[in-house]
Amino acid sequence: MPALAAEPVPNEPPTALAKLQGFTSKASELALHAMSLIGIRYKYGGTTPENGLDCSGLVRYLFKEAWGKELPRTSVEISQVGEKIDTHELQPGDLVFYNTLRRGFSHVGVYLGDNKFIHAPSGGGQVRIESMDMSYWKNRFNGARRINQAE
Repeated sequence: MPALAAEPVPNEPPTALAKLQGFTSKASELALHAMSLIGIRYKYGGTTPENGLDCSGLVRYLFKEAWGKELPRTSVEISQVGEKIDTHELQPGDLVFYNTLRRGFSHVGVYLGDNKFIHAPSGGGQVRIESMDMSYWKNRFNGARRINQAE
């Protein structure tokens, strides 16, 4: 007699695996949305793709569009939200922070996987993907955070 598949139990809380799969799926959605913004021009204080984006504007726009989540305006403020994570725990959708202006957490990007992140670089630049392995980024890394959708 063949084994029967377990029926889902209504109103049963999701398992840890189901929660992780849900997060991974939503994080992947966030990362894919981020990739659609490649080439958008950098604009200091920019908050929309139409007018240009700065680093925190990019992150805020992505989380608002993909998850309906409001984040603070600056990279320093964003660095206080969510859960601090170690580099070996990075998953697509996590935030990575850098010291690019001689002060901590002055730059933020979204981790995409494979040690790559997407960000809006400084004036004259466009939203692009970079490797965290480049010495410029390695030397300026400040940490990473995970924003949970339910927060």
